Amino acid sequence: MSKAYIIHENESWIVPLRSALEELGVPHEFWHLHEGKFDLSEQPPSGVFYNRMSASSHSRNHRYAPEYTANVLAWLEHHGRTVLNTSRALELEISKIKQYLELDKFGIRTPYTVAASGKEALVEAARHFPYRTFITKHNRAGKGLGVHLFDNVAELERYVFGPDYEESVDGITLIQQYIRNEDQFITRCEFIDGKFYYAVRVDASEGFQLCPADACQIGDRYCPVGEKAEKRAKFEVISGFNSPLIPKYEAFLQQNGISFAGIEFITDSAGVAYTYDVNTNTNYNAEAEAAANVSGMKEIARTLSQYLKKEIELG
Repeated sequence: MSKAYIIHENESWIVPLRSALEELGVPHEFWHLHEGKFDLSEQPPSGVFYNRMSASSHSRNHRYAPEYTANVLAWLEHHGRTVLNTSRALELEISKIKQYLELDKFGIRTPYTVAASGKEALVEAARHFPYRTFITKHNRAGKGLGVHLFDNVAELERYVFGPDYEESVDGITLIQQYIRNEDQFITRCEFIDGKFYYAVRVDASEGFQLCPADACQIGDRYCPVGEKAEKRAKFEVISGFNSPLIPKYEAFLQQNGISFAGIEFITDSAGVAYTYDVNTNTNYNAEAEAAANVSGMKEIARTLSQYLKKEIELG
C-alpha cells in the first residue's frame, strides 16, 4: 500500500501534521532518521516521501541526522521515488552560504556576508567588514542559533575568545550586514507545493530566534533592539500580501527541488528587502493561522494526498 512517508528528527514538530493527515485519512508513516539502517540492495517502499529534516537537529542531540538523511534521499531518488524537498533542498537547508549563492542567481538580494572558519579568521573578517554594526550566525543552524549582534570588533573579539562562544556545527561562522527594520518585524513567506500560500508578519522585537513552532526569547544584549516594544502578536498572517519577490521565490524553489518552505526577508528604512533565510522544514504558528482561518499543515496533508493519488493512478 502506498503511503506518505514523512522524514524528520523532531517528534514535537510533527504533531500538527500527524493530526492533519489523520483528519484527511491520508495513509502515512513517520520516519525518524536520527538513527536507522537501510539495505542498498532493496527497493524503497512505494509512496511519496516528504523530507522535513532540520538544520538545527544537532541542537537536539541528533548530530548526524542530516548526513544520514542525505544518503536515504539518494537511495530514494536513485529508485525514482517521488521526494518532496529533495536532496538538493536538504543541501541548501544545512548551508546558508549555498542558500545565498543560489538566491543571487534569481536576482534575490541577500545581506552582505563574509564566511570564516576559525576564531582568528572570524575576528580578522570583522576587522575588514564594511559595516560597523553586524551580526554573526552559524552557516548551519536553524531557529536563529548562534545569531548575535555586535557594535564593534572589540565586542566580537571578547565574545569569540570568551567562555560563551558558540562554535558552528560545521565550523563556519558568517559575519553579516545588520539590517534594521524601524518597525521591528520581519516577513516570512510560506510556500506549499512550490507555490505561495501566505505571508506572516513576525515581531522581531525580542530577538532573532523566530521559529513559529516555539517562539523563544533570548538575552537582551543580543537582541536586535535595546528596549521592549509594546506587546503585540508575535506572528500575524498578512491579508492580501503581494510582493515582486514571490515569483522569484517560486522560481528559486522550483529550480532547487523545494516543495515546502518558509522564506524570510527584512526591509530596511529605505524599503529595500533583504532575504536572509530559507527554511525547508517549515512550521506554522497555530494562533496566527486560527485568526486568519488558514492551516498550513492541512494544506500540506492535502498536497501529499494528491501526490499519492497520482502515484496510484500511474501504478
